[in-house]
Amino acid sequence: MAEIAPNVVDGLERTQRIVLSGHVQGVGFRPFVYRLAKQHGLTGRVRNQLGEVEVVATGPAAELIRFEQDLVDRSPPLSKPAIDSVDVVEYQHFDAFEISESTASSEARIFVPQDFFMCDDCRAELHDPADRRHRYPFINCTQCGPRYTLIEALPYDRPNTSMAGFPLCPDCSQEYENPSDRRFHAEPVACPACGPQLGFHDKEDGLLASKNAALEAALDKLHHGHIVAVKGIGGYHLMCDARDYTVVDELRWRKRRPAKPLAVMFPLEGEDGLDRVRQYADLTTGEAGMLSSPARPIVLVNKNGNNDLARNVAPGLTELGAFLPYSPLHALLLDGFDAPLVATSANISGEPVLTDNDEVESRIGHVVDAFLHHDRPIVRPADDPVYRRVGGAMHPLRIGRGCAPVEIGLPWRQAIPTLAVGGHMKGTVALSWDDRVVVSPHIGEMDSPRSLKVFEQVARDLQDLYGVGAQRIVCDAHPGYTTHRWARKQDLPVTTVWHHAAHASAVAAELGSDERQLVFAWDGVGLGEDGTLWGGEALLGRPGEWQRVCSLRTFRLPGGDKAGREPWRSAAAMHWDCGKQWAACPDDSGLAYGAWQRNLNCAETSAAGRVFDAAAALILGRTHVSFEAEGPMHLESLCQDPATPVSLPLDRDETGIWRGDWRPLLPLLGDESRPPAIRAEVFHSSMARLVLEQAQAVRDEHGVSLVALSGGVFQNRVLTDQVLELLRSDGFEARLPGILPVNDAGLSFGQAAEMAARDSCG
Repeated sequence: MAEIAPNVVDGLERTQRIVLSGHVQGVGFRPFVYRLAKQHGLTGRVRNQLGEVEVVATGPAAELIRFEQDLVDRSPPLSKPAIDSVDVVEYQHFDAFEISESTASSEARIFVPQDFFMCDDCRAELHDPADRRHRYPFINCTQCGPRYTLIEALPYDRPNTSMAGFPLCPDCSQEYENPSDRRFHAEPVACPACGPQLGFHDKEDGLLASKNAALEAALDKLHHGHIVAVKGIGGYHLMCDARDYTVVDELRWRKRRPAKPLAVMFPLEGEDGLDRVRQYADLTTGEAGMLSSPARPIVLVNKNGNNDLARNVAPGLTELGAFLPYSPLHALLLDGFDAPLVATSANISGEPVLTDNDEVESRIGHVVDAFLHHDRPIVRPADDPVYRRVGGAMHPLRIGRGCAPVEIGLPWRQAIPTLAVGGHMKGTVALSWDDRVVVSPHIGEMDSPRSLKVFEQVARDLQDLYGVGAQRIVCDAHPGYTTHRWARKQDLPVTTVWHHAAHASAVAAELGSDERQLVFAWDGVGLGEDGTLWGGEALLGRPGEWQRVCSLRTFRLPGGDKAGREPWRSAAAMHWDCGKQWAACPDDSGLAYGAWQRNLNCAETSAAGRVFDAAAALILGRTHVSFEAEGPMHLESLCQDPATPVSLPLDRDETGIWRGDWRPLLPLLGDESRPPAIRAEVFHSSMARLVLEQAQAVRDEHGVSLVALSGGVFQNRVLTDQVLELLRSDGFEARLPGILPVNDAGLSFGQAAEMAARDSCG
């Protein structure tokens, strides 16, 4: 214990050095410390040092104790401080308490702040005619506004952001430099006199407008049934009246998005801001809390039938992707329009959201009628996150603006800094070092030049911002993935991780478990160790030591990658595998059947995702789809209650793997005498029962009772809710991750976790 006496003056005062880490940058933490110190009558200083906050305070011992406790208990709502150390140091006399300049330290624990929604204080000022920022679309303070999307470098100070090009006016400068002000060192701070401005461009008549006139012009276009591209915090949205079937249909035609559901932004109304949403959807407590959380994500909620929403917003589905305005510009638009607006990402299908004014006009000019721009540069894109209630709790389907980059600690330590580059779909990048992993926001599908460009930027930015240079790369084992090919071209050692091992390690590491467990990894397809396409697997073990113990009956899938958009191929192949023909098969020419007979371009697969595709094709007639999992989403939406399952045989193959046999399902799936909803319910219940029986078989042999779920198929609420209930009722500890999506967005984290676990094993 430190010696006290030499550091005490007259037995009354001492000096302490307190170091805090966690989310303490970009959230108004230093001015909070300043005000708190003054309340406790302390003198000293506080300063940032690349991710940490150092406090040196002098005062009575009792006040220092209370001050230390209040640093955590009364911290700003967006902060998450942790006290790393408290040391009594040599007594120092200070005349007052002050905020010192940031310092750089390569050893500091850096946290990159996320983008935040507009706080209540700023919202009140936005609507106050007496306030100098009345109706200013870029109002912000230390508790709200963009962060990640405008940071050029750390420490997070204004010269290191895209706001460097907007010199502060005297009024803003005074606020920025006043430790007692809510905008003290709010790096994006600005006002109409010195900050970013709106600009409007109407394609039809060439109209150009700026500032408030730009906002009014955009509202006029929306009121008259047009489509407007609106620049937000992390990129552009395509916006139109969500009640107007014709304009929604036009948006779908122009964007070539015939069926994929469109997100809808609602005006804030009522005490919790959700009254308008409740006119269109039935909210659970968890969904309401997530909608109004600081991340302001898109939340999938159950539609009600008593509203004027255009039926083609989410055609054929029982759910709606709803979210609230999170920026002041969105708030002004929704307040001015006073009705829900479609707000879907402005991008070319599968690519990252567009961010640049000129690029958005050149690349999607054919989609929109007008543009509402602004001149604050977006340094890197961040799409909107998406959440859904699964297993009784809220889980992400996509991480993005407001909740990423996200950091997750590992039970193991990396031997060397590692860049994990994920898979091919739903791309994310993870930077891993020591026991830390930082996962990027959603990038997109890795099959376009722009996706690769953004992927490279994000990979570079994470290393630059955190001051960590990767010394190796880990990627998916599939040699055809863009990320795999990219990794091989870099001048760093490359290690591969099997697709489903990454899924399993992702859920195990997120849940902080190093114990032996059984992980079901059900998804579309991923390359397996035997060269076939896996996707209906159960792996036993722990990160770094996985063993495949369960799978599904395989079938040969004609057409390769075409099967994702042509689910009839899965349905037909499952029939052919049983020696049967499917009467409704669209293979009129017989080419696919001929290729299947000769085993030409027919990969063998055990993918649960393809079984779900086949079920949708057989029950709903969805032989062709326009987006991934379209058929299974509609199949799930038919289900109301669990049904009596069809018994699916479970036998060990010649390698000892427990194989679930889907063949008894085929007569049911094609039985048109039974309503589609009944067949859908029986199908889901049968697949859920199979998971339980496989888990029981593994428990009987290996004694494992911990079960986790991973892979995109477990985004299906009907399936997952039943699986969790069956497992828990049978005595299993069944778990589902909640920080990262179970889909391929979690692969980069799983790859990093797998490498760290291998390192720990020597």
